[in-house]
Amino acid sequence: MAITKAADMLREAIPPDWLKSATLVPVPPSKARDDPRYDDRLLRILQRFGSGVGIDIRELVLQGTSMAAAHESEDRPTPADLLDVHTIDETLTKPAPEKLVVFDDLPTTGCHFKAIAQKLGDRFPSKPVIGLFIARRALDSDVI
Repeated sequence: MAITKAADMLREAIPPDWLKSATLVPVPPSKARDDPRYDDRLLRILQRFGSGVGIDIRELVLQGTSMAAAHESEDRPTPADLLDVHTIDETLTKPAPEKLVVFDDLPTTGCHFKAIAQKLGDRFPSKPVIGLFIARRALDSDVI
């Protein structure tokens, strides 16, 4: 349900025409694809968001090894640490994107975005890279 709600909120907030020339790239989760704890929720939000609208969504950046989730670790990775474990999936690089939109959940330090933006900028040096972030906040009814 949270994935559907997030995708619907993106549809309400972002004009699909703006995205026609964009390639949306989800930030890879902290776990590698072969890890049983792999979580592809960002990709699923984008797929639902783009369903039936013809938006270019590609997992261009992959995480090669599993790491502790940044929010679960006191020793947060730096952008350099993340650059070392991220790779570009060359099978998805054609056609070359016009502009790249990195999609992530709540940025705490921005280090994942910085690393992904640098990785994509190195691979596609003449293409703009921008960030699109989503966050949710659960309010305790007693606080309001």
